[in-house]
Amino acid sequence: MRARLARVDAVLVQALIAAALSFAHLHDLAMAAGQDGWKAWAYPVSVDLLLVAAWRRLRSGTTKAAAWCWFATALAASLGANVATAGLLDLGNVPAWLRILVAGWPAVAFLGGTLLAHTAPETDPGTEVVEDQEDEPETTPEPPVQPAIEAPTQAPPVPVPSALVEHARKVAAEHHARTGAPIDTPTLRTRLGVPAPMAEAIATHI
Repeated sequence: MRARLARVDAVLVQALIAAALSFAHLHDLAMAAGQDGWKAWAYPVSVDLLLVAAWRRLRSGTTKAAAWCWFATALAASLGANVATAGLLDLGNVPAWLRILVAGWPAVAFLGGTLLAHTAPETDPGTEVVEDQEDEPETTPEPPVQPAIEAPTQAPPVPVPSALVEHARKVAAEHHARTGAPIDTPTLRTRLGVPAPMAEAIATHI
Protein backbone atom coordinates (compact mmCIF):
# COMPACT_ATOMS: atom_id res chain seq x y z
CA MET A 1 0.00 0.00 0.00
CA ARG A 2 2.80 2.42 0.90
CA ALA A 3 4.65 1.58 -2.32
CA ARG A 4 1.52 2.23 -4.33
CA LEU A 5 1.00 5.63 -2.68
CA ALA A 6 4.62 6.54 -3.35
CA ARG A 7 4.22 5.60 -7.01
CA VAL A 8 1.05 7.70 -7.31
CA ASP A 9 2.69 10.65 -5.60
CA ALA A 10 5.66 10.47 -7.95
CA VAL A 11 3.39 10.47 -11.00
CA LEU A 12 1.38 13.39 -9.63
CA VAL A 13 4.48 15.45 -8.88
CA GLN A 14 5.85 14.73 -12.36
CA ALA A 15 2.54 15.77 -13.94
CA LEU A 16 2.47 19.01 -11.95
CA ILE A 17 6.04 19.88 -12.96
CA ALA A 18 5.32 19.18 -16.63
CA ALA A 19 2.12 21.21 -16.51
CA ALA A 20 3.86 24.15 -14.84
CA LEU A 21 6.69 24.18 -17.39
CA SER A 22 4.30 23.90 -20.32
CA PHE A 23 2.15 26.64 -18.82
CA ALA A 24 5.15 28.95 -18.51
CA HIS A 25 6.32 28.24 -22.07
CA LEU A 26 2.88 28.97 -23.51
CA HIS A 27 2.73 32.21 -21.51
CA ASP A 28 6.15 33.31 -22.75
CA LEU A 29 5.28 32.52 -26.36
CA ALA A 30 2.01 34.46 -26.12
CA MET A 31 3.86 37.43 -24.66
CA ALA A 32 6.41 37.28 -27.47
CA ALA A 33 3.61 37.14 -30.06
CA GLY A 34 2.14 40.39 -28.77
CA GLN A 35 -0.47 39.06 -26.33
CA ASP A 36 0.30 40.92 -23.13
CA GLY A 37 -1.39 41.19 -19.74
CA TRP A 38 -4.15 38.73 -18.83
CA LYS A 39 -4.33 37.50 -22.42
CA ALA A 40 -0.88 35.93 -22.13
CA TRP A 41 -2.06 33.94 -19.07
CA ALA A 42 -5.30 32.89 -20.79
CA TYR A 43 -3.46 31.09 -23.62
CA PRO A 44 -1.91 28.29 -21.52
CA VAL A 45 -5.20 27.84 -19.66
CA SER A 46 -7.01 27.45 -22.99
CA VAL A 47 -4.51 24.88 -24.30
CA ASP A 48 -4.57 22.83 -21.10
CA LEU A 49 -8.36 22.84 -20.90
CA LEU A 50 -8.64 21.59 -24.49
CA LEU A 51 -6.13 18.82 -23.68
CA VAL A 52 -8.14 17.76 -20.64
CA ALA A 53 -11.47 17.84 -22.52
CA ALA A 54 -10.10 15.74 -25.38
CA TRP A 55 -8.50 13.27 -22.95
CA ARG A 56 -11.73 12.84 -21.03
CA ARG A 57 -13.60 12.16 -24.25
CA LEU A 58 -10.97 9.55 -25.19
CA ARG A 59 -11.34 7.88 -21.79
CA SER A 60 -15.12 7.77 -22.14
CA GLY A 61 -14.80 5.69 -25.31
CA THR A 62 -17.05 7.90 -27.47
CA THR A 63 -16.32 10.04 -30.57
CA LYS A 64 -12.70 8.94 -30.52
CA ALA A 65 -11.89 10.35 -33.95
CA ALA A 66 -12.83 13.91 -32.95
CA ALA A 67 -11.22 13.49 -29.53
CA TRP A 68 -7.91 12.36 -31.07
CA CYS A 69 -8.03 15.30 -33.51
CA TRP A 70 -8.43 17.94 -30.82
CA PHE A 71 -6.03 16.19 -28.45
CA ALA A 72 -3.35 16.26 -31.16
CA THR A 73 -4.11 19.94 -31.86
CA ALA A 74 -3.73 20.96 -28.21
CA LEU A 75 -0.65 18.77 -27.80
CA ALA A 76 0.94 20.35 -30.88
CA ALA A 77 0.31 23.82 -29.43
CA SER A 78 1.89 22.82 -26.12
CA LEU A 79 4.89 21.08 -27.71
CA GLY A 80 5.33 23.94 -30.18
CA ALA A 81 5.55 26.44 -27.34
CA ASN A 82 8.07 24.25 -25.49
CA VAL A 83 10.27 23.94 -28.57
CA ALA A 84 9.90 27.59 -29.58
CA THR A 85 11.02 28.84 -26.15
CA ALA A 86 13.95 26.40 -25.95
CA GLY A 87 16.27 28.81 -27.80
CA LEU A 88 15.34 27.74 -31.33
CA LEU A 89 13.21 30.87 -31.83
CA ASP A 90 14.13 34.48 -31.30
CA LEU A 91 11.38 35.63 -28.95
CA GLY A 92 12.38 39.21 -29.62
CA ASN A 93 11.59 38.84 -33.32
CA VAL A 94 8.67 36.44 -33.64
CA PRO A 95 7.74 35.71 -37.30
CA ALA A 96 4.39 36.87 -38.66
CA TRP A 97 3.04 33.35 -39.21
CA LEU A 98 3.53 32.55 -35.53
CA ARG A 99 1.78 35.73 -34.50
CA ILE A 100 -1.12 34.70 -36.75
CA LEU A 101 -1.27 31.25 -35.16
CA VAL A 102 -1.25 32.67 -31.64
CA ALA A 103 -3.90 35.26 -32.50
CA GLY A 104 -6.15 32.62 -34.10
CA TRP A 105 -5.82 30.08 -31.29
CA PRO A 106 -8.82 31.31 -29.20
CA ALA A 107 -11.21 30.61 -32.07
CA VAL A 108 -9.72 27.16 -32.62
CA ALA A 109 -9.91 26.32 -28.91
CA PHE A 110 -13.49 27.57 -28.69
CA LEU A 111 -14.51 25.44 -31.66
CA GLY A 112 -12.80 22.35 -30.28
CA GLY A 113 -14.24 22.75 -26.79
CA THR A 114 -17.75 23.31 -28.13
CA LEU A 115 -17.61 20.27 -30.40
CA LEU A 116 -16.26 18.04 -27.63
CA ALA A 117 -18.92 19.23 -25.20
CA HIS A 118 -21.92 18.94 -27.51
CA THR A 119 -21.08 16.11 -29.89
CA ALA A 120 -23.47 13.18 -29.41
CA PRO A 121 -21.75 9.96 -28.27
CA GLU A 122 -21.17 7.31 -30.90
CA THR A 123 -23.17 4.12 -30.55
CA ASP A 124 -22.07 0.70 -31.60
CA PRO A 125 -24.14 -0.32 -34.65
CA GLY A 126 -24.13 -3.93 -33.46
CA THR A 127 -25.95 -3.08 -30.29
CA GLU A 128 -29.40 -1.75 -29.80
CA VAL A 129 -30.51 0.58 -27.12
CA VAL A 130 -33.54 -0.90 -25.48
CA GLU A 131 -35.57 1.35 -23.29
CA ASP A 132 -36.70 -0.05 -20.01
CA GLN A 133 -40.36 -0.69 -20.05
CA GLU A 134 -42.40 -1.34 -17.01
CA ASP A 135 -43.95 -4.76 -16.97
CA GLU A 136 -47.65 -4.41 -17.33
CA PRO A 137 -49.70 -6.90 -15.38
CA GLU A 138 -51.42 -9.41 -17.56
CA THR A 139 -55.14 -8.96 -17.63
CA THR A 140 -57.51 -11.77 -18.46
CA PRO A 141 -60.59 -10.81 -20.43
CA GLU A 142 -63.67 -10.94 -18.33
CA PRO A 143 -66.81 -12.48 -19.81
CA PRO A 144 -69.47 -9.97 -20.68
CA VAL A 145 -71.98 -9.51 -17.98
CA GLN A 146 -75.33 -10.73 -19.13
CA PRO A 147 -78.25 -8.67 -17.97
CA ALA A 148 -80.22 -10.44 -15.35
CA ILE A 149 -83.53 -11.71 -16.68
CA GLU A 150 -86.20 -11.53 -14.16
CA ALA A 151 -88.47 -14.52 -14.00
CA PRO A 152 -92.02 -13.65 -14.88
CA THR A 153 -94.02 -13.23 -11.80
CA GLN A 154 -97.33 -15.03 -11.68
CA ALA A 155 -100.20 -12.83 -10.71
CA PRO A 156 -101.86 -13.91 -7.51
CA PRO A 157 -105.31 -15.47 -7.97
CA VAL A 158 -108.14 -13.02 -7.88
CA PRO A 159 -110.44 -13.78 -4.94
CA VAL A 160 -113.96 -14.56 -6.15
CA PRO A 161 -116.90 -14.43 -3.78
CA SER A 162 -118.90 -17.63 -3.70
CA ALA A 163 -122.13 -15.74 -4.28
CA LEU A 164 -120.71 -14.30 -7.50
CA VAL A 165 -119.69 -17.77 -8.61
CA GLU A 166 -123.22 -19.04 -8.04
CA HIS A 167 -124.60 -16.11 -10.00
CA ALA A 168 -122.13 -16.76 -12.82
CA ARG A 169 -123.19 -20.41 -12.98
CA LYS A 170 -126.81 -19.34 -13.42
CA VAL A 171 -125.81 -16.92 -16.18
CA ALA A 172 -123.78 -19.64 -17.87
CA ALA A 173 -126.63 -22.14 -17.63
CA GLU A 174 -129.07 -19.65 -19.07
CA HIS A 175 -126.68 -18.87 -21.93
CA HIS A 176 -126.19 -22.58 -22.66
CA ALA A 177 -129.95 -23.18 -22.64
CA ARG A 178 -130.57 -20.31 -25.02
CA THR A 179 -127.64 -20.79 -27.42
CA GLY A 180 -126.77 -24.43 -26.95
CA ALA A 181 -123.07 -23.49 -26.47
CA PRO A 182 -120.98 -22.90 -23.36
CA ILE A 183 -120.52 -19.26 -22.43
CA ASP A 184 -117.15 -17.73 -23.26
CA THR A 185 -115.15 -15.46 -20.95
CA PRO A 186 -115.79 -12.14 -22.81
CA THR A 187 -119.54 -12.80 -22.80
CA LEU A 188 -119.41 -13.78 -19.13
CA ARG A 189 -117.52 -10.58 -18.35
CA THR A 190 -120.10 -8.51 -20.22
CA ARG A 191 -123.04 -10.20 -18.50
CA LEU A 192 -121.51 -9.89 -15.05
CA GLY A 193 -119.96 -6.44 -15.53
CA VAL A 194 -116.67 -7.41 -13.87
CA PRO A 195 -113.03 -6.78 -14.86
CA ALA A 196 -111.27 -9.20 -17.17
CA PRO A 197 -109.07 -10.82 -14.47
CA MET A 198 -112.06 -11.53 -12.30
CA ALA A 199 -114.04 -12.86 -15.24
CA GLU A 200 -111.20 -15.27 -16.00
CA ALA A 201 -111.06 -16.35 -12.35
CA ILE A 202 -114.84 -16.92 -12.34
CA ALA A 203 -114.61 -18.97 -15.54
CA THR A 204 -112.30 -21.41 -13.82
CA HIS A 205 -114.98 -22.13 -11.22
CA ILE A 206 -117.87 -22.87 -13.56
